[in-house]
Amino acid sequence: MPVDTKAATDRLMRFLSVEGVTGQEAAIGRELTAALKESGVPAKAIRLDDANTRIPVPTETGNLIVDLPGRGALHNQPRIMFMTHMDTVPLCAGARPKKSGRKIVNEAKTALGGDNRCGCGVLVTLAAELEKQKLDHPPITLLFCVREESGLYGARHVKLDELGAPVMAFNYDGGSASNVVVGAVGADRWTVEIFGRASHAGVAPERGISATMIMALALAEVKAGGWFGKVVKGKQQGTSNVGPVTGGEGRPAGDATNVVTDYVHVRGECRSHDGKFFKEITKAYKAAFEKAAKKVTNAQGKSGKVKFKAQTDYYPFRMKESLPVVKRAIAAVSAVGGTPNVRAANGGLDANWMVRHGIPTVTFGAGQNEAHTIDEWINLDEYDRACALALQLATMR
Repeated sequence: MPVDTKAATDRLMRFLSVEGVTGQEAAIGRELTAALKESGVPAKAIRLDDANTRIPVPTETGNLIVDLPGRGALHNQPRIMFMTHMDTVPLCAGARPKKSGRKIVNEAKTALGGDNRCGCGVLVTLAAELEKQKLDHPPITLLFCVREESGLYGARHVKLDELGAPVMAFNYDGGSASNVVVGAVGADRWTVEIFGRASHAGVAPERGISATMIMALALAEVKAGGWFGKVVKGKQQGTSNVGPVTGGEGRPAGDATNVVTDYVHVRGECRSHDGKFFKEITKAYKAAFEKAAKKVTNAQGKSGKVKFKAQTDYYPFRMKESLPVVKRAIAAVSAVGGTPNVRAANGGLDANWMVRHGIPTVTFGAGQNEAHTIDEWINLDEYDRACALALQLATMR
């Protein structure tokens, strides 16, 4: 079952040339639809869902879903699903892909968008090859998710009855096509609003309550307690990070150097493969901010206040190698000449939500390298292997 690698690469170059940063996927959705139709997929088999109406941040379009009926001797076998995400990080805006030997590189000083135009190329190539070669396969659902990069929202908000009840799924998002990713971390995202009291920093600093100082004391306590960065507590491990520090809505924290800062807004995250431990890390941050607020007082004895909010972005999972989806994945990687590398990921994947929805999902790479950086490039050998792997997964008996 050879794959037309030139056509597959041409598709990838085509998709890389279409901008579609997270939340603004309408244009790439149209391009994918056109490419699917050109590959022989009937228009009635292609649709957009309404997940964007349930996503809590502005999103141009819903997930793109494709139904491929079964064919031949496998037509009545249980449905399987292939999925990827069609958004890129904002850093990809303005990318100019260029083929250079067995790589695709970027002529612009932006990220390239291989994460995850590579996955899009694999799924459309799968549909094209199944049709071109008239191969036997079970019913297949193709799912192209929106807003993966900004919170896995498309996978989180898809309606299961839209997917046709697949018994297993294969997600494309990563580097090596031989990686069989069977687990991933869970994560909290948190925000804290710190409320101080403004005062003239030169005339009457004692009347003020510095929100900046509250933040500094809190973060110092978090660091001293071993809760920042790589977190190891006995046998439990996780990570945490402090992200943007602003005055809210992107404004600077504080108005001027001669005014005691009365408001600071901080965002951060906590991760772990242990579903309880990342909550413990979040709890440590909350306690540190609350303690620091009580410590910072003015001459009148008034202290600062904090409002700490946390929400779970996605839940950790780890599938057993005895599951049919994992067995199929390992066998398929071996069948296309790879050496299966069964592992867990330290980042969140759309698979986190698919598993949460009850659809066991393995994730493979498709040639991405240095994703989310201006040094991003695509390994075409791995991309070709990913396309061959998808065809193997779809047709194996």
